[in-house]
Amino acid sequence: MVKDEFGLSLSGATPAGFAPYSRALGELQRFVGDPVGSADRAIAENPDFVMAHVFKGYLFGLATEREATAVAQTCHAAALPLAGTTRERAHVAALGHLAGGRWHDAARILEDIAIDEPLDAVALQVGHQIDFFTGNARMLRDRIGRALPAWQKGMPGYHAVLGMQAFGLEEMGDYARAESFGRQAIEIEPRDGWAQHAVAHVMEMQSRQRDGIAWMRANPDAWSKDSFLKIHNWWHLALFHYDLGETDEVLKLYDGPIYGDRSTLALNMVDASAILWRLHLGRVDVGERWAALAANWIPKAAAGNYAFNDAHAMMAFVGAGLEAPARTLLEAQREAMDGGDDNAAFTRDVGHPLTLAVMAFGEGNYTESVRLIRPIRSIAHRFGGSHAQRDVIDLTLIEAALRAGDGALARALTAERQLARPESPLSALFSRRAADLSEN
Repeated sequence: MVKDEFGLSLSGATPAGFAPYSRALGELQRFVGDPVGSADRAIAENPDFVMAHVFKGYLFGLATEREATAVAQTCHAAALPLAGTTRERAHVAALGHLAGGRWHDAARILEDIAIDEPLDAVALQVGHQIDFFTGNARMLRDRIGRALPAWQKGMPGYHAVLGMQAFGLEEMGDYARAESFGRQAIEIEPRDGWAQHAVAHVMEMQSRQRDGIAWMRANPDAWSKDSFLKIHNWWHLALFHYDLGETDEVLKLYDGPIYGDRSTLALNMVDASAILWRLHLGRVDVGERWAALAANWIPKAAAGNYAFNDAHAMMAFVGAGLEAPARTLLEAQREAMDGGDDNAAFTRDVGHPLTLAVMAFGEGNYTESVRLIRPIRSIAHRFGGSHAQRDVIDLTLIEAALRAGDGALARALTAERQLARPESPLSALFSRRAADLSEN
């Protein structure tokens, strides 16, 4: 039986199948290349290679697309009858839960795998991504922290473990150590897009806009060339310019690397919606950009499979002034809330009220938008994403309060933001507007 570099058995694998499988894992750990293609080559070499089927299924299960979920289910069906070790059978079970929309159950099984086998890089990598998609900040940190003592410099994939630990520390507010871990990861592997993004998150949360711009622009080829995380990382660069009020630079990035190719992947369109909505909140005219983005969201309006995506789709529909797909999306959410998967709770707790709030904002009903957002702020992590991504909720709330003329609430919210982000030019702008509102 073939074993990987850490001595973990790989049932059904031969050296010919293991080589592309190992390549697929390395590609995922750096977020570069074509891990699906590499997994397919492993399966072609060894049709009974259970972890190759599971790995491919994980890739599709994490895509948050309805069509991709169907592929994940097919991969699970292919893996089910194959022989495997206890660890591998646990992976098959985890994939089954993920493909069935049971994110939390999948995360728990992967947690247990990594407790028993802390050098199982697949369990760590996929579990970490699930923690991100479910907004579980503590497990983003602790899943990796538990395994870290078993890892040493020089081990294949060590950079990825450091990068994941960096992001987990950042999401838990441990910014100094997060930045240190992230920088160490990049020193080992400059092409590690996740570690690059973890350091960007630190600088975003600390309102270190100039540092962030310097960090992202120092070696963009390393984190953007052939990277499937490149759009998200360009989005991070745009956030730094946005906070500085450099609108022209934000639009230049949008028209170029963020959405110049008009991707139809939900993960990429989320970033596009998120940056345009921030500009929309600031009354920036973005021309026909909303219409082009909304057109690509329309086929997904009825998906109802991941609430985080729904909220960003609604931003595009509101921005483009499209009522029909907005109504379709809301109906899909109502159906989703009756489902038996985890997205029912994602949608019910956060996604649906937020989507309604975005629609209300677009209709000029700012008081209603405020009413809908205030109860979900403290639980917004439940529908996934990072602190930086979910900041759009607070930005929408502040802008809605200002436009509603609610001086007391606007002062409270802007004071709160000034305390959390004292170096942010945007915080200062909000505070001035709230003060002006009170004077008037």
